[in-house]
Amino acid sequence: MDAVLRAIVEPGFFESSAVQLAAGIGAVVALVTAAAGVFTVIRGQAFAGEALGDIGAAGGSSAYLAGVSALWGFLGISVAAAAVMELIGIQRARGRDLATGVVLGFGFGLAALLLYLGTTASSTTGATVTILFGSVFALSSSELPLVLAFGAVTITALAILYRPLLLSSVSPELAAARGIPVRLVGFLYLLATAVAVALSAMTIGAILSTALLVGPAATALRLTRRPAQAILVAGVVGVAVTWLGLLLSYDSYYWPPQHRGWPASFMIVTLVLLAYLAAGVFGRARARVA
Repeated sequence: MDAVLRAIVEPGFFESSAVQLAAGIGAVVALVTAAAGVFTVIRGQAFAGEALGDIGAAGGSSAYLAGVSALWGFLGISVAAAAVMELIGIQRARGRDLATGVVLGFGFGLAALLLYLGTTASSTTGATVTILFGSVFALSSSELPLVLAFGAVTITALAILYRPLLLSSVSPELAAARGIPVRLVGFLYLLATAVAVALSAMTIGAILSTALLVGPAATALRLTRRPAQAILVAGVVGVAVTWLGLLLSYDSYYWPPQHRGWPASFMIVTLVLLAYLAAGVFGRARARVA
């Protein structure tokens, strides 16, 4: 077993404080995005999740300019974007794409402006790449309590909303007939999703954040049709691809020929895709057996 571990894991992986912090934050983020992501897939709002992640680039850029943690910027802009999308029609099925597209276009323009100001006002390099594509090994230990706090709030909110959110996601008309405030429930879900996307953006970047939101959830829903089980499966898949992605990224610094290392975000999103494809193959094989 020791020989196998030495062959797979490069020296210093488990002892590295940066790896330990990245693994801890990554696990929390994976669990939060799994819970929100299952409802995102069920409600067919993957485009809204993508928009919230992309708009997060503007928040990360503003935080960089202000000299504060990027998490605050991601959270602020994502929550604000969710509120605007709700205000201009995200609760109606026909208005979802329109509202999301309008907010997304403005968000990209704002991100471009803030990134330009950030790169021209400072000689620091690499900020744009970090905001867009993440740098999970460069996270600060001071950000862990914030991630735990926001993650706990989001999970708790989704747990409280579970039954009305599930019914309103499957049948809004039936939910309204039973007295459920469908619009309010949808808005609270969107806020929870905004927080989940912001946490994901902090780890794998604003552009790639939707991969953790949608990928593990879609994989889980290929394996089980029960939402509660899907959340658990998505959490396991999310944590697994995150930890394995960290391991491969760390090991890649020892790969020939250049020994420069591959980004953890690339490893993670690639594993998310492979897990989704594998779930599809497994699902078809199980259907043929049945």
